[in-house]
Amino acid sequence: MLSSLALVLSYFLIISPNASAAPNLVPAAGQSIPLIRRAQPERTVAEWEIWAKNEREVLTAKYGGNTEKRSSTGTNLLTNQNADSSYFGTVAIGTPPVSFNVILDTGSSDLWVADQACTTGCSKVQLFNDLSSSTFHNLSQPFNIEYGSGAATGTLGQDVVQMAGFSVPNQIFGVVTQATSGLLNPPVSGLLGLAWLGIATSKAVPFWQTLASSGAWSDPVMAFQLTRFVNASNVNAEEPGGSFTMGFVNSSLYTGTIDYQSISSQSYWILPMTSLSVQGSSITIPSGSSSNSAIDTGTTLVGGPSSAIQNIFAQIPGSQPGTGNWQGYWTYPCSTAVNVAISFGGPSWPISPADFQLTKISSSQCVGAFFELNTSGSAPDWIVGDTFLKNVYSVFRYSPAAVGFAALSNTALAMNGLNGPAPSPTIGSISASATAGTGGGTNAASHRWSVPWAPLVCGISIAVGAAWM
Repeated sequence: MLSSLALVLSYFLIISPNASAAPNLVPAAGQSIPLIRRAQPERTVAEWEIWAKNEREVLTAKYGGNTEKRSSTGTNLLTNQNADSSYFGTVAIGTPPVSFNVILDTGSSDLWVADQACTTGCSKVQLFNDLSSSTFHNLSQPFNIEYGSGAATGTLGQDVVQMAGFSVPNQIFGVVTQATSGLLNPPVSGLLGLAWLGIATSKAVPFWQTLASSGAWSDPVMAFQLTRFVNASNVNAEEPGGSFTMGFVNSSLYTGTIDYQSISSQSYWILPMTSLSVQGSSITIPSGSSSNSAIDTGTTLVGGPSSAIQNIFAQIPGSQPGTGNWQGYWTYPCSTAVNVAISFGGPSWPISPADFQLTKISSSQCVGAFFELNTSGSAPDWIVGDTFLKNVYSVFRYSPAAVGFAALSNTALAMNGLNGPAPSPTIGSISASATAGTGGGTNAASHRWSVPWAPLVCGISIAVGAAWM
């Protein structure tokens, strides 16, 4: 006989056929579900910092805000070629990247390198192979640029270009298939223009300008320190050339303050020459637009109006105008130490007598590094090259647009004439990247200033008008 408890249980099992089934978790209409708060995970202060940064950036991107761009700095070590005749650095092009030696030229705005299909003027240099780059695009547009010392022709291409830790994934550049004999001096394969878009033959935004305008640089500046070997002994064809920096100025290479002078247009880096002295005496130089001077790292010497050059050498006893191949140049006694100083609206910057002396042509006669130059079109009357720039720390500022000079530090001066191995091309990691925008420059740079030149003794070659001979 069943107990009372057993009878009760039997009753509930009969009237509740689902009593032993799995519980129904779906709430009835209008029923609420209690929420259970989980315990907060343990985070360190550093973990919270990373989380907060990521949360802000994700939401900013999600709702269309402007995300902060990664800014950085970079240094490209330079090579001094043939006793100050030119200075080159390296860029890497393509995927995988291949390094190329290129002249760094603030007097032009196009990047170009010799292609494997180059038929003239390209022997013994590294050649670009577009078939080896998975990211190369042939734009099928002609490219042609002329310098005082020759020309380069080919087509336009587009690829990843890297330099000193910076990258532009869609840089347009010239793929050169013909170059005037002597334009490329091995191991140099091309040229990197560092002037403004306004004079780009390719109408492509220059590599540096894309980086500066996008905020990829910590500061919107690029700077040069160039070494001097023209008066050194036992000079190799390639020596340490100094440095080119992007995104910062190297305070160890200059002393005092940087004197910035604004530029009036975004074409060449042009400053008005306000005064020039020789042996301590001021000379008469043209004023107004005739004083405009392109600050040009791709030119070896200093070229200017005939009247001003004649006034310079009038202060040097025994000087004579050159003849034959030396027409436009002047000779003077090698025993005379010539001291020239130039101002561009700020301090007067002295030029070493060693830099004023270009070369000896006899036991007693030397050729000066200032020569008569006749420019045309939109080109400035003065071209101020490395003869001057070796004597200062030079800074080219994107915004506000200006050129700055400072006195070289003892650290920088100690590098002059110090023999050593030339920098080796390296391909490092990328610290910042920027995408090039639409171009729209003019063809103003396709015909650079015309320059008289002469073959020089001792194997010295002269870079003139962003090219070198």
